[in-house]
Amino acid sequence: MSAAALPDVEPASPASPASPAGPAAPADPVAPAEQQGAPSARHHGSAPKGPLNHLTHAVALVILFGLLYATTRAVPHENGPAGAVASIGFLLLAGTLASELVEPLRLPHISGYIFAGIVAGPHVLKLVDHHAVEEISRVNTLALALIALAGGAELRIDIVKKSLKSILLHNLVQTALVFVVMTGVFYAARSLVPFAAELSTTAAFGVAVLWGVIAVTRSPSAVLGILSQTRATGPVAMHTLAFVMTSDIVVIVVTAVALSTVRPLIEPGATMSMHEIELLGREILGSISIGTTLGLALAAYMRLIGRQLILVFVALGFGATEVLRYLRFDALLVFVVAGFVVANLSKQGEKLVHAVEDAASVVFVLFFATAGAHLDLPLLRHMWPVALLFGVSRALVTWVANRIGNRLADDPPLLRRWSWCGLVSQAGLTLGISLTIERAFPSIGAGFGALVIGCVALNEVFGPILFKYALDRAGETAVEASRGSLPNLGRHG
Repeated sequence: MSAAALPDVEPASPASPASPAGPAAPADPVAPAEQQGAPSARHHGSAPKGPLNHLTHAVALVILFGLLYATTRAVPHENGPAGAVASIGFLLLAGTLASELVEPLRLPHISGYIFAGIVAGPHVLKLVDHHAVEEISRVNTLALALIALAGGAELRIDIVKKSLKSILLHNLVQTALVFVVMTGVFYAARSLVPFAAELSTTAAFGVAVLWGVIAVTRSPSAVLGILSQTRATGPVAMHTLAFVMTSDIVVIVVTAVALSTVRPLIEPGATMSMHEIELLGREILGSISIGTTLGLALAAYMRLIGRQLILVFVALGFGATEVLRYLRFDALLVFVVAGFVVANLSKQGEKLVHAVEDAASVVFVLFFATAGAHLDLPLLRHMWPVALLFGVSRALVTWVANRIGNRLADDPPLLRRWSWCGLVSQAGLTLGISLTIERAFPSIGAGFGALVIGCVALNEVFGPILFKYALDRAGETAVEASRGSLPNLGRHG
């Protein structure tokens, strides 16, 4: 695996790039990563961090929050560009400081970004209001483009070939079992869901099918964020990355099929149309074709010119994404294919990953800090029992499906034990599918969207923590000088 898919917010010491071939097949699957022949990972930090460093960060964070709190109480909120710029600067600094403070707890930096956003957001201290959050959220299109490019560049052909059987079997089992079980859980618990309690039996079943679609979505951004911080190498990291990136295609297909199938159930008198299936074929084939062309163009640009790549990424993230949406192509799939083509059909793969690192250093912090500010805490307070029921049920069935997939694919013990942990997180992709469902069925849209937000909030907070814990226990994360190593676990983040 490349040294990093996305940047971290603290300075990293120079290191040579990792081998593009990825980790060698382990002789002992449960041995630490460095004993398996995995490529040497880069150190995350260049100097140890003691209690004084963390105390300094804590004091700075308290002062920062205090100053902005006093300012917002003394001066009315500025809803113009100045207010948005001030909010961006605050979230960047607060997210960076908070990420340093969670390190002694062995939590991922993503948790620090999200925590800073929650505390500063419109539901706690109100340092960043709803208008500013919406303005800053525009950067999410750029963040998702960079995440997809980096994710595609990490999918090396030789690695995918080695684990192709396992990835296909896991996609099949996870999609089928999670979809069926979560559809059943929603239908059985519909009396606990306010908007579904009054629906007819057939309509409630149709909504349950849509909830099954939501349940099979994963979070590429959270996976790549954790891999960025930990510099993780090894079978668990690579299996999770390959699974999450390929499962996005499966989700697109399942969503289109479900939307056309359940319409007669939710809307009496409507008929099932194959139009969505036709559009699906056009969308997938067209997105792959455009992504291939874009990847070849990017590779040629980096080889012949190779300058101002940040401007190229900005143009792709904002301009190209909007054009693709207008033409009804899937931007995420386009950029994943483009990154894959650059990494596997040219010699510019490492250059692309490092360029994404440079371009995304600010965007990445903002992406998760804004996600934290977006969390609707009053809604979560109201919906938490149902959200907790669905969240725990989904995590449990994900674990069961993973065990079945492991047996069918004859995976090594390390994957059997930890590979499910990276599949719990949900974030932007889930919310995007939810918006698609809301537009297709306005009668249930508001309530359905609120429930999705509640469940995503829980998965967004606890999923990255679980994935990082699994990577630490599997011995696949890089040594961080601020912590040292856990006994008998190899490297850890």
